[in-house]
Amino acid sequence: MLNRVYADYLMPSRLGEYEALVRKAAAAGYAQLSVRDFFRQVHGGDPPPGKTFVHRHDIDSDLRTARKMFDIESRHGVRASYYFRLCTLDFGFMREIEAAGSEASYHYEEVADFAKRHRLRSADAVRQRFPEIRELFARNVSRIVEGLGLPLTTVASHGDFANRRLKVINHELLRDDALRRRCGIECESYDAELLRCFDIYISDRKHPVYYYPLSPFDALGAYRHICLLTHPVQWETNWVESTRCNVRRLVEEMAWRT
Repeated sequence: MLNRVYADYLMPSRLGEYEALVRKAAAAGYAQLSVRDFFRQVHGGDPPPGKTFVHRHDIDSDLRTARKMFDIESRHGVRASYYFRLCTLDFGFMREIEAAGSEASYHYEEVADFAKRHRLRSADAVRQRFPEIRELFARNVSRIVEGLGLPLTTVASHGDFANRRLKVINHELLRDDALRRRCGIECESYDAELLRCFDIYISDRKHPVYYYPLSPFDALGAYRHICLLTHPVQWETNWVESTRCNVRRLVEEMAWRT
């Protein structure tokens, strides 16, 4: 509990650390790419010949810090992918990201949302409703494409407490090729076809761990193709956003249990 309070409300900004990482990756000769850029390079089946560092940002919350990370990347000519939930959509910001050559797309969670809304408490009950959930996903993608004015190429599944309890991940929804074709989705960020092209996949963590399975600084030079998943809220405290997210999760969990 103390670690959670520190991470959410007391931790000093780590954005200087992020900028140092961007600088060191460039100095080590890594091309810093978005998921979309990397996927299109490897779509033929082979990783690119040079060293690559793929930046993926899941915007679960905290648009303020996401903008700061984007500003850092813009100063250094770095391209990255930003995946927005429905509750964090900001079409103006997303267009800025795309105009800079990076990627703005969808961090989808229809499976978890549907399960919570309809109080489905078993994996079988959720999977039986997949036809409805696919339609919901398609409508949401259409809404984002219309608002953004650009197609979505890659998307990324969001993880929710409901997914963990039910043992049904949002990614299962996109095991339907017809749905992908209908929505124009070329790649899901957890596709095996994509992940096997990385030599290491690193995710940020809350204090006191910060990274798993190792620091990206240690990965530089030791691995050729690196993917780093980050969540802006874990790089700078935002009292309003942290409180909002904590309260929202508590309310959702209580409602789902009743």
